[in-house]
Amino acid sequence: MAPVSRNNAGLSTDRIIVEALRIIDGQGLRRLTMRRLGDAMEVEAMAVYHHFPLGKEQLFEAIAEYVTDVHRARTAEEEADAALGEEDGAGQGGADTGAEDAADERTWDERLRSWAQDYRAALLKHSGALPLLINRRPDTEAAVRSLELQYAAFSEAGLEGQDVVNAAAALESYVTGAVVHEVRAGGLESPHPARLDGRFPTVTGLRHTALDHEQAFTEGLERLLKGLVPGG
Repeated sequence: MAPVSRNNAGLSTDRIIVEALRIIDGQGLRRLTMRRLGDAMEVEAMAVYHHFPLGKEQLFEAIAEYVTDVHRARTAEEEADAALGEEDGAGQGGADTGAEDAADERTWDERLRSWAQDYRAALLKHSGALPLLINRRPDTEAAVRSLELQYAAFSEAGLEGQDVVNAAAALESYVTGAVVHEVRAGGLESPHPARLDGRFPTVTGLRHTALDHEQAFTEGLERLLKGLVPGG
């Protein structure tokens, strides 16, 4: 085993968060400790505390913001695609600098649909971190950025005031609820599952009908957006 460095050289908050998420995704949230995190990066725990002096709770706050930062995730994906494009098209001109402006021209429902799909993907990718989101207010910059997108889109669609606020809350509740539903479907079975019989005739009749989570989410999202906006 490589010797453990006693300094924080080469560490950054993003690297620490990414490594913490690897532990959470692979071993579960309860297995994340500052010592285990330091060991994974071959540094002492104090090197992690240098970036998160308030300890584990401060790290948890940072993880929650990182996971829910849809804008960061999309930007990273676009940068990776741009880098590949530059390699494939070397000598054929620079990258398209108008991509970001073009994205701003999408219709209100396209922007909301894209946000919902990205947010769902982010939560599913790091579903082990979901408990960190439940007891924390969505008041980080990442959360407010998403709220701005939602409010602006619903306002563009013709909603005003309280209707905008309610519509945005309904959309986020739908996405979060759908993720929880999908994660639970792949979770541990109950030690005493209910026996499907005449007490539950409808459920019993549909027990062999498989649920396609992707399809269900997409169709439900379309119905939700149409229901939230008059004439949508």
